[in-house]
Amino acid sequence: MTDARDLLRTGDPRAALEELKREVRKAPRDVRLRTFLFQMFCVFGEWERAVTQLTAAAELDPLALPMSQAYRAAIRCEMLRGRIFAGTRMPTVFGPPEPWMSLLIEANRLLAAGHVDEAAGLRDSAFEQAPATTGTIDGAAFDWIADADPRLGPMLEALVDGKYYWVPFQRLSQIDIEKPEDLRDQVWMPAHFVWTNGGESFGFLPTRYPGSETADDPALALSRRTDWEDRGSNWFLGRGQRMFATDAGEHPVMDIRNITLAEPAASEA
Repeated sequence: MTDARDLLRTGDPRAALEELKREVRKAPRDVRLRTFLFQMFCVFGEWERAVTQLTAAAELDPLALPMSQAYRAAIRCEMLRGRIFAGTRMPTVFGPPEPWMSLLIEANRLLAAGHVDEAAGLRDSAFEQAPATTGTIDGAAFDWIADADPRLGPMLEALVDGKYYWVPFQRLSQIDIEKPEDLRDQVWMPAHFVWTNGGESFGFLPTRYPGSETADDPALALSRRTDWEDRGSNWFLGRGQRMFATDAGEHPVMDIRNITLAEPAASEA
C-alpha cells in the first residue's frame, strides 16, 4: 500500500493502480486496500470496477456500508453525467424551469453534436438572461459567480440525495465544501447545500470537469491542475479541477470552503 501511495504522490497513478491491484490480490480481505482501489478506479473512470470494490468492502466490513451506498450513487450520477455532456441525455434542473435554462441545455446538446456556432448563440442568449448572483467566497465579495466552463456558466453541477442536478446559483443561499482529505475527494467534494427556500441537503460537487478521467496528463485526472480546450466561438472546455469565475478572479474548487450567495440581482427594465 505504501508503494502505491508513493507512486501516486510522485504523479504516476497508472503505476500506482497496477501496484495496488497486486496488493489486493495478496490481501483480498483488507478493507483499506479495497477502499483505496475503488478510489483509484474512480480516478480513471473505471466505474463498474469501482462498484465491485465498494461492494466487496461493504461485505467485508459492515462499517463500510454507508460509504459504499453513498459512492455507488455518486458513480451512477457520474455515468449519467457522461451521457449528458455527450449530448444523449438531458440534465435535470433543480427547481422550477426558466427559459434561459432550456437555452443552455440545448446549447450543450448542439455543442456535443458539433454545431459550435449555433450552440454559442444559444449560450450567449442564456447568459444574457440568467440573473447575476452576488455573494462571497471564503469571505471575499463578488458581484457575480459562474462556473468557468461555458457549458455551465450560471449552473452548478451537484449530486444531491443520490441524484445528479444542474443547480442555478440563484437557487442557493450557501455551499459549505469539506476540505479534501482523501483520493476520492479529487473526484467528488462532499458539500452541504442551503437553498433559498431554507431547506438543506448534503451531497457532492464533481471536483473535475467531464472527461478528465481519460486525460493523458495524470495531473488532470487527479484534479491537480486545470486545462482548457478551445473549440472556437468562445467555447473553452475545462479538463481537470473545476474552476469558479467571479468578477474578482478564478477560484479552484478544492481551495474553497464556503460560498455564501445573496438574492439574484434584479434585471433592469
